[in-house]
Amino acid sequence: MESNFVDYVKIYCRSGKGGRGSMHLKHIKYNPNGGPDGGDGGKGGSVILRGNHNYWTLLHLKYQRHVKAEHGGNGGKDKKHGADGKDAYIDVPCGTVVYNAETGKYICDVTHDGQEVVLLKGGRGGLGNFQFRSATNQAPRYAQPGEPMLEMTVILELKLLADVGLVGFPNAGKSTLLSALSSARPKIANYPFTTLEPSLGIVAYRDQKSFVMADIPGIIEGAAEGKGLGLRFLRHIERNSLLLFMVPGDTDDIKREYEILLNELRKFNPDMLTKHRVLAVTKSDLLDTELIEMLRETTPKDIPVVFISAVANSGLNELKDVLWRELNSESNKLQDITAEDTLVHRDKDMSRFAREMAAEGEDDVIFIEDDDIEELDDYEIEEIEEEEDNGDGSRK
Repeated sequence: MESNFVDYVKIYCRSGKGGRGSMHLKHIKYNPNGGPDGGDGGKGGSVILRGNHNYWTLLHLKYQRHVKAEHGGNGGKDKKHGADGKDAYIDVPCGTVVYNAETGKYICDVTHDGQEVVLLKGGRGGLGNFQFRSATNQAPRYAQPGEPMLEMTVILELKLLADVGLVGFPNAGKSTLLSALSSARPKIANYPFTTLEPSLGIVAYRDQKSFVMADIPGIIEGAAEGKGLGLRFLRHIERNSLLLFMVPGDTDDIKREYEILLNELRKFNPDMLTKHRVLAVTKSDLLDTELIEMLRETTPKDIPVVFISAVANSGLNELKDVLWRELNSESNKLQDITAEDTLVHRDKDMSRFAREMAAEGEDDVIFIEDDDIEELDDYEIEEIEEEEDNGDGSRK
């Protein structure tokens, strides 16, 4: 069954070219020397990215391989301005990062609803010969062509935006906790890698307050090198304000498992270690009070530790209190890692996952060199055959 969660697409984009300016000389009965009256060309449409909170995956773009804006209309006689081309909008979920598919270079980041980013600017329309009239050149016989279109193939990569991200090994109880704290219903089973795609849930807190929690597929040792599912989904953790590490209470060494998870994040992106962290020891219903106190002495001392059981509904209120306090602490504000920051610690300009996907190839996608994506600083002047209006609808 095909997944509805799509976090990677590749799209060919093309802006509209500017319309050509008109070279027209007015020559009608009773006014044989009407002079130049060629209108300007219309502006070409731009390709614009727009954040839309109604989307949470890139599924709606999976089969939209080409996005093209309209060309500008040509200018006409009687100083008529050409029609402007319509802009082409690409609605994306908040948290979408855009890269150049050919070079892997970071382009932009769409992080909030309604944000608009001009990806490719439409070409300016050319000036008609009416704009070039002067005392010394009363009948200019030239006009400008419109600026050319721009084209580029881009990679859209989604990184989930959530307040709390769940980090743990497979079967650590992440999906169970999310289902216990929110209305989300992720798949729960007693075998590894039950969660194959991220899930989001709204956790209700006191006084009608709430925060967003994300269940990320399980990480294994070596995930930063591509083992398991971690490589594909580690990037979703980058956008979480706080990381909730989850280690089962029946594990042999709680601190060691926590350090393994921490090391995978460090290898993927060291900046993620600057985020606030909380450790939840799950399945505490299997432990008695004396054993819990003994294990508490072996847990990390630099972060809050909470013993919980989602099945027995114990420790959940304490956990929500700790998460809310950490989320609203002054040191946790403005901790989000931007896409530009992450590129420093990954394969130069492109995420490793994006490189792997690009290597698979897309036969129906056109790749454009960066040198081809440029704007003209100055208009070119084009000689155009003179047009004269004879006054009876014909031209010569």
